[in-house]
Amino acid sequence: MPHTAESESHPQQAPHQVSDEQRAELRRLAALAAEHSYSPYSHFRVGSALLLEDGSIVTGCNVENCSYRLTSCAEQAAIARAVSEKGPGIRLRAVAVANLNDAASMPCGACRQTLTEFGDNSTLVLYPGENGALEETTLGELLPHAFRMSFLNP
Repeated sequence: MPHTAESESHPQQAPHQVSDEQRAELRRLAALAAEHSYSPYSHFRVGSALLLEDGSIVTGCNVENCSYRLTSCAEQAAIARAVSEKGPGIRLRAVAVANLNDAASMPCGACRQTLTEFGDNSTLVLYPGENGALEETTLGELLPHAFRMSFLNP
C-alpha cells in the first residue's frame, strides 16, 4: 500500500481478536435475528449480530417499508439498538451478517459506512459467500476510503 496521509491517519490493522467460538456464536445469532425480519416485499430475510468491545452482543434484522427507500438494513437496525441500549460510545469488534435465503450477503455500501462510524479498519466482518461459504474480511478491506468523523475537523 502506498504511503499517504490517509494511510498514516488510518493504517490497516490486524483483525480484532475474535475466537472461533465467538465467530460461530455471532453467525448463529445473526441467523436467529433474520427469523424476525420484516421483509414482505423482497422476502430477503437478513439478520446481523454485533460483538461490541465490552464483549456484549447486539442483534438486529432488516425492516422493509412499502416506500422502499425507508427500509432499514439489519446492520443499521443492530447499530441503532446497540446505541439505544449502550449509548453513543459503542465500539465494534466484529459484525456477522446472515440471511435465510441461502444467498451471498455482505454489508451494502450504506451499512459499510454506518459500521465504520463505530468500528475501525480491523473490525471483523463475517458473512455468507457464494454457495454457502463462510467468508470473513475487515471493514478496512470492505471500505478502504471510508468517510470518517475526523475528516469533519481537519
